[in-house]
Amino acid sequence: MKLAVALIPVFVSSLTFAAGGLTYPLEQIEPDYTDKESLQRGLATYSHYCMGCHSLKYQRYERTATDLGIDPEIMVQTIVPSDKKIGDLGSIAMPPKVAAEWFGAPPPDLTLVARKRSPEWVYTYMKTFYIDPTRPLGVNNKVFPKVGMPHVLEPLQGQQRVVCQESTSGDNPIAGPNSGSGPPFIERQCDSLEVVEGTAQLSAAEYDRVIYDLVNFLEYVGEPTKARSHNIGIYVLLFLMLFFVFAYLLKREYWKDVQ
Repeated sequence: MKLAVALIPVFVSSLTFAAGGLTYPLEQIEPDYTDKESLQRGLATYSHYCMGCHSLKYQRYERTATDLGIDPEIMVQTIVPSDKKIGDLGSIAMPPKVAAEWFGAPPPDLTLVARKRSPEWVYTYMKTFYIDPTRPLGVNNKVFPKVGMPHVLEPLQGQQRVVCQESTSGDNPIAGPNSGSGPPFIERQCDSLEVVEGTAQLSAAEYDRVIYDLVNFLEYVGEPTKARSHNIGIYVLLFLMLFFVFAYLLKREYWKDVQ
C-alpha cells in the first residue's frame, strides 16, 4: 500500500510530461486514415521538412508506398534517400551525438508520436510557435514551453507573436473585495497569437490543411494496420451475428424436450 502511494507522484509526473502542454487548450481534429490523398500530402510534408532530423524507424518505405497507393519507383525517386533501399526502415543519417550538440537533445522519432501525444496535441503544437528572443533558436511554443526545436514550417505559417489583452476588475485583491480603496485590478492575459503581416507564404486555412495532412500521416504511421483492422472487424461482427442464429437454433433443438 505504501509503495502504491509513493508511486502516485511519479505516475502523475509521467502523465504531465507526456501531455507536454496539458494546460493549453488543444484544437480538435478527426484524422481520416482512408483519405489517401491527405496521407500522401502529409508524407510529402514530412519528407520535405521533417525527415532531415526526425526518423520513422519503425516504418518501412515499402509499407508506406503500398498502403498509400504510391508506385514503388516514384517512392524511390521522391521519398527514399539515395543511400537507402525501399525495404529499409525510415532511419536518418544524422548521428544522435551530432543532433544532441545542435539541439541540446536528439530529435525524437516520430513513428509513435501521434499515439503517445495524441493527434490533437501534435496539431496544436505545430500551430503555436511564436517569436521569443530569449530562446536559443528564437522561438517558443505554447503547447511545449521552452521547446528546443526550430519552427521549420515558419516560411509557410509566418512568424507569430504573442498578443496580450488586459481586463479590469473593480476589486483590488490587495485591498480586499468591495473595499473601494486602491486602484482597480488589471489582469493581463497573453494567450493569443497573431501572424506578423508579410511573413507567411500560406493563408491560415491553407496552413491548417498542411498541418492536418501531416498529422493525419503521423497518425497512420503510428498504427498502419488500423484500416485493415476495421475492415476485419466488420466481417467478425457479421460472422458473430450469423453464429448467434445457428447457436440459438441449436439451443432450441437441445432444450425442446425439457419440461
